Amino acid sequence: MGEEISDFEKQRLANIAERDALLKKLSLEAQSSGLFPPKMQPSRTPSSRDHSVRAKKKTPVKRVKQEEASPVPRRMSSRLRGIAAESEVAKRKAEEVDAALQAAERAKRVRKSDAFSFNEMVVYGQKLSGDSLIGVDVVTKGVAMPYQRTFDEDDIEQTTDKDLKALREEMSGLKLWEAWEPNRIKLTPERIYTMAFHPTETKPLLFAGDKLGHIGILDASQERNNAIKAEESGDEDEDDEDPDPSFTTLKPHTRTISSIYIHPSTPTRIYTASYDSSIRATDLEKSTSVEQYAPESTSDDVPISGLDMAADDPHVLYWTTLDGEFGRYDTRLERSKPQSVTTWRLAEKKIGGFSLYPARPHYFATASLDRSMRLWDLRMLQAPMKAAGRSTRRQVQEDDDEQPSWVPVGEHYSRLSVSHAAFNSAGQIATSSYDDTIKIYDLSGPKGISTWDKGHTLSEEELKPQTVVRHNCQTGRWVTILRPQWQQNPQSPIQRFCIGNMNRFVDVYSASGDQLAQLGGEGITAVPAVAVFHRSKNWVAGGTASGKICLWM
Repeated sequence: MGEEISDFEKQRLANIAERDALLKKLSLEAQSSGLFPPKMQPSRTPSSRDHSVRAKKKTPVKRVKQEEASPVPRRMSSRLRGIAAESEVAKRKAEEVDAALQAAERAKRVRKSDAFSFNEMVVYGQKLSGDSLIGVDVVTKGVAMPYQRTFDEDDIEQTTDKDLKALREEMSGLKLWEAWEPNRIKLTPERIYTMAFHPTETKPLLFAGDKLGHIGILDASQERNNAIKAEESGDEDEDDEDPDPSFTTLKPHTRTISSIYIHPSTPTRIYTASYDSSIRATDLEKSTSVEQYAPESTSDDVPISGLDMAADDPHVLYWTTLDGEFGRYDTRLERSKPQSVTTWRLAEKKIGGFSLYPARPHYFATASLDRSMRLWDLRMLQAPMKAAGRSTRRQVQEDDDEQPSWVPVGEHYSRLSVSHAAFNSAGQIATSSYDDTIKIYDLSGPKGISTWDKGHTLSEEELKPQTVVRHNCQTGRWVTILRPQWQQNPQSPIQRFCIGNMNRFVDVYSASGDQLAQLGGEGITAVPAVAVFHRSKNWVAGGTASGKICLWM
């Protein structure tokens, strides 16, 4: 008892006393107004702690005499007292307010079907024009260990194959963009789900789509010393000599942007697919965004998970959905015409990713939550499931039993779900799976995919992966799913792809499964889960859950 009380303990006891006094005062005032009858205080034996607390209080609580409270009238129902049932009115009003809030929240998620200009999409950043943006031409399973390398210079030195060693040195020689640290390049407000390089080789122009429908656009040819000149506002502090990079953020969609595609023959048009069930085309020259495809009714919720186009056809869109459907639409046709939009249900569960074979785009590969990687021939998908937008989802589900079962060219099952299936120009498919593997299927060769006739099929043994690479794919809830992405037009005979690494790197592999590089650097504070290659240049970018990007060149 003789121990000295600390200042913190004194303040804590004083706060308790003040709170008790306030609560008692409010209770007595409520009783005086007749809101509720006084409650009997439970009797208990004072403890030694209670006495010590009272002794330590600085200011005694002023007691309010009970007789000051007016007598509480006997409680009666509103009906007996002749008063309208205000609680029912209040309840209805609360229900109306709640319904209005829910309707407003749903309205935020409904896609925008009309066309709009950049000024209506810009969230922040520069006002864009075509000239300013395009230019003259336009591994192991388990817990991730941040910054722990699994591939380094020793692996390169031990390489005996001269061509492989040269490529490893070249890819490992890529350096982080030096103008700004990665933690300062916040390209989107929310988690990045997809990215794409513009096909131009004159400068690195990067696009990123995030969880809430934003597109971030970054011109990585800008220099740090000139960044402040790009600011349009003239109110910046003159003492600010270290500005952030200049970029633009648009919002063409209301939900997650799942895929971005730029066709080489139409370099000013950026196609984006979204969970809001729409595909839009953003024109960088006209500064407009126009809906290219969506279900007829905005109430039809069919989230789009992937988007691709044939290299020789800039008019036809191909996509997959989280409902297991594959769709096709020729943008030169009116959507109102029969069979202008066709879809096929190719999986019972969601298709997480797909891609066309660039050389023969009637072949395509899908990856599904049902653990399958399937290879399809579009020529064999006759009698389409339905004309998209012609019926509601409920009607489609009711008719599912009447739909034919499509037969793939071949299929292979993994132990767990397959996240993505990516085709390269040589006829090889790379998949990532939650069983912590990257599988590479080689369909090239003299009897490969380029020689198949219509109706060709593969047995389970013929569609087994030639290479399996152990790779940690346990992204969890807050990191975007890891997906391999090929360089479509590499400047050497060795095909290569990149994929995010949970240790905060980006890994680069060859088609034979040899690791070529593990890209990292200072300032990378999160997993660059979304990794992409430029079509032809050795430029690699990674996007994080905080909307920031890393760029190696």
